Amino acid sequence: VTLLYTFLHMRHILKYFDKMRCLRKRSAVSFLGVLVICLLFMNLYIEDGYVLEGDKQLIRETATHQLNPERYVHTFKDLSNFSGSINISYRYLAGTPLPRKRYLTIGLSSVKRKKGNYLLETIKSIFEQSSYEELKEIAVVVQLADFDSDWCEGMVQDISQKFAHHIIAGRLIVIHVPEEYYPVLDGLKRNYNDPEDRVKFRSKQNVDYAFLLNFCANLSDYYVMLEDDVRCSKNFLTAVKKVITSREGSYWVTLEFSKLGYIGKLYHSHDLPRLAHFLLMFYQEMPCDWLLIHFRGLLAQKEVIRFKPSLFQHMGYYSSYKGAENKLKDDDFEEESFDIPDNPPANLHTNMNVFENYEASKAYSSIDEYFWGKAPSIGDFYGIVFEKPIKISKIKVVTGTEDRQNDILHHGALEVGEKIVGSKKGRQCTTYLRLGEFKNGNFEITDVEHKVLFDINCMRILVTKSQKEWLIIRSISIWTSQTPNQ
Repeated sequence: VTLLYTFLHMRHILKYFDKMRCLRKRSAVSFLGVLVICLLFMNLYIEDGYVLEGDKQLIRETATHQLNPERYVHTFKDLSNFSGSINISYRYLAGTPLPRKRYLTIGLSSVKRKKGNYLLETIKSIFEQSSYEELKEIAVVVQLADFDSDWCEGMVQDISQKFAHHIIAGRLIVIHVPEEYYPVLDGLKRNYNDPEDRVKFRSKQNVDYAFLLNFCANLSDYYVMLEDDVRCSKNFLTAVKKVITSREGSYWVTLEFSKLGYIGKLYHSHDLPRLAHFLLMFYQEMPCDWLLIHFRGLLAQKEVIRFKPSLFQHMGYYSSYKGAENKLKDDDFEEESFDIPDNPPANLHTNMNVFENYEASKAYSSIDEYFWGKAPSIGDFYGIVFEKPIKISKIKVVTGTEDRQNDILHHGALEVGEKIVGSKKGRQCTTYLRLGEFKNGNFEITDVEHKVLFDINCMRILVTKSQKEWLIIRSISIWTSQTPNQ
């Protein structure tokens, strides 16, 4: 009995040690997993460890290793939501924290240039091209990102003298981030065979923008980045607001109001912390405008959403990098005020045979895209049912494109209707009023509110004669007047 008891006791002890070994193995695996994640985060600079000297040394030792953005897509999307701000201290050189949240923040980052300086002209253009009502809804944040303290002091004096009333009104702030908060900028990888000074310049620029984005994250609902050598279109804020309203209900990460570099890229402010972390993560990999494309894609916006005409134009002749010539111009820019349509929310439908993915919604968008249907027959239509009854002041419809000049509506009319019937998916108006015929594929009418006595629920483009050619509806633009409920 004693031997049996001893055997059973020893067996119990062995099982216990087996369990302990399994636990140690699991603990080791867990520990290694945590260690790998920690090392990865340190290597990607998304922790604030680079403020500490010991971590700075570790980063210097690993900075020369090649990073592959595709390798870290999973990490970026799943390991963290990057919603927290970066823990750095900002110096207020002019202005004070905003007393209230605005609609739009405009961010500018500027450094000392070897030739030319356009910062004051850029700030002037922002304010001069905005109405008094628009100025109430914007905040301008200027980051002086040069380490030359004398230059920064001189610029602050110039800005304070020329724009004192905007600073006092709380719509202009000038900030600076001390050099001690910057990661390693020397001895970085020479991607694309760039010279070392070029790599340092563009890497620092990524960090500059990251710090600026981080500062602006909670100042407004939306954020647009400008370079420090830009002039603005008249009433650009009103145009931006109309575009944002037209995209209501649709998903977007970046809206572009210029096709050049980092000019005129609009973001939701709630995305700024993630974008700031992202720029820091890959600050040494590539120029910022390339990184922005990857950021947009990681957040599931695959296509560019750019609006014409452009609202911002590059005006600098000399680049901030070595004073090199930079003659880039945006040929879609229009400086004077232009009449951007309202295009109120609506349901769009057609009974035409749609070609591939050129669906009805693409004709109603202010983006450079269009509806394309196969040869329409008499009685075919393109219909718009507005979410609310509206008053319309102007309507403009353009069909065909430059390379498809015969795919126009050869015979058609435009009608507006009232008294909606049917379900939400199949709603239509019971009565229509014809406003006119298409001429050379186009239709335009003004003073609609004086010609139509009822509140408009529907609008449709009606094919009045069959055609062999396919039909492209390039754009449908609607301008509204006072709505019935206002």
